[in-house]
Amino acid sequence: MNDVSKIGVALLAGVAIGAVMGILLAPDRGAETRTKLKDLLKDLGGKIKDFSEEESEHLQQLKSSLEAELNKK
Repeated sequence: MNDVSKIGVALLAGVAIGAVMGILLAPDRGAETRTKLKDLLKDLGGKIKDFSEEESEHLQQLKSSLEAELNKK
């Protein structure tokens, strides 16, 4: 995993932890808190999916370039 990937994962984790703590400590009713938490997790899941797709594309490009280099030699 390269440095950019590590930073991205750490950033997503930090945002998720901060948001969950903020929601859990907010003075809302239980139903409102659960709804906010559900929406937050759904959004976070989408961001993780997008990030993993971008990294997968990056790895595919790297694989292609490595294969091209090996075929040259």
